[in-house]
Amino acid sequence: MLDLGEFLLPAFVLDREERCDGGGLERVPRFPLLVFVNAKSGGQLGIALLETFSKLLASHQVFDLSKVDPREVLSRVSKNLEAENDVAKKLRNSLRIVVAGGDGTAGWLLGTASDVSPHHPFPITTIPLGTGNNLPFSFGWGKFNPGTDARSMKKFLKQVLEAHSLKVDRWQLTMTMEGEPDMLPHSIQKIPRIEETNEAPLKFRGGFWNYFSIGMDAQVSYEFHKQRRENPEKFNSQLRNQCAYATLGCTQGWFCAPCLHPSSRSINEIATVYTADFNGPWKKLPISSSIRSLVLLNLPSFSGGLDPWGTPNDRKSIKRGLTSPSVEDGLLEIVGFRDGWHGLFLLFPKGHGTRLAQAHEIKIELQCRSSSRSNQCCTYMRMDGEPWKQRLEKDRIITVEICHKGQGAMLARQGCIAERKDAYRHALTITKHGLEHGLKPKSNGCFPFKLTSEK
Repeated sequence: MLDLGEFLLPAFVLDREERCDGGGLERVPRFPLLVFVNAKSGGQLGIALLETFSKLLASHQVFDLSKVDPREVLSRVSKNLEAENDVAKKLRNSLRIVVAGGDGTAGWLLGTASDVSPHHPFPITTIPLGTGNNLPFSFGWGKFNPGTDARSMKKFLKQVLEAHSLKVDRWQLTMTMEGEPDMLPHSIQKIPRIEETNEAPLKFRGGFWNYFSIGMDAQVSYEFHKQRRENPEKFNSQLRNQCAYATLGCTQGWFCAPCLHPSSRSINEIATVYTADFNGPWKKLPISSSIRSLVLLNLPSFSGGLDPWGTPNDRKSIKRGLTSPSVEDGLLEIVGFRDGWHGLFLLFPKGHGTRLAQAHEIKIELQCRSSSRSNQCCTYMRMDGEPWKQRLEKDRIITVEICHKGQGAMLARQGCIAERKDAYRHALTITKHGLEHGLKPKSNGCFPFKLTSEK
């Protein structure tokens, strides 16, 4: 039987005045939890989860993100657990964070936990309440809400007990432009100028854990968020949101892209992309004129569990230097899509997008190059589920720079896709080592032994 006492967080850990001394504590819980719930996610699911967790655990360790700043809470907890005693050390090493919400909420808490305690970030697990739910799916927590009742949450907490921590790369995005943008997601903030002059370009900075994309997928997401803002009563359940999203994907015209979206909407007509390896020089990335969507991927899950990169064929990957992705290798996978039909390939076994490159740093120069008389055009961008519309001009260049920004910690279930990708990377490394030392594959391209990797 599950002992809920293993998850209780002592109240003095959240005390504003004193550090943790462990006085009066009868036992140290194995996995004390902090629970953060986005009450606005998943229709009424967030509110129901707040009530359930408050009953199962102590109310002082359950927080509504619409009312509480998680940075203030985590900073206070981290400071209190700096005390040099056995109780503080045990609590610091075993504390876990539960986040109920979409990918945006999960990424927000991941970033906050990494900022507050960069050398020992508290590991995070997620309860999927959003539309895509790529973060929870990648680490084995599913794509759908597991339920909001006490029985469902006890089952979830048992899984938390059995989970283990995995490192995951964090990426920083910096946008440089002249003039104020129309609208940016809340995760991208303006960087104050050192000197207030009208000539200095503006800089905006944010971060992501899962993906950054430009083009048709971001446009569909933008339209979905726009309709949800205008008619929130029509988007009051997780299933209804996902159906609405799928419908928009079919009605935006991307399945007839050559007719409804001319070549001016192609990525290479608005963007020039440069990539760099670890300490390597910048190289211009060639992109076909048929590519209308560009995805920079960190996790093996996109748009609700699809894997745009897939598992590269051994021969091709060795020739091009491409490998199976890892969530902690310091590399982003760059994938292109031609149209909606190309995106549907991901639903089939071994289906994938157009693998363009893997890079440690990426720079994208955006500019309107339309042949029309208008001096302006626009594109759409999306970062971890948050889309926006970006105005482009012919005489001004917007620069997007993406670089590695440390790592966070996610709780993972055994056998999740994030781990399976790492296992394949290990096998591929062995294969390449064998080729370098004269081992030859059979006529069917396979090696005369079975490659396995277990964590």
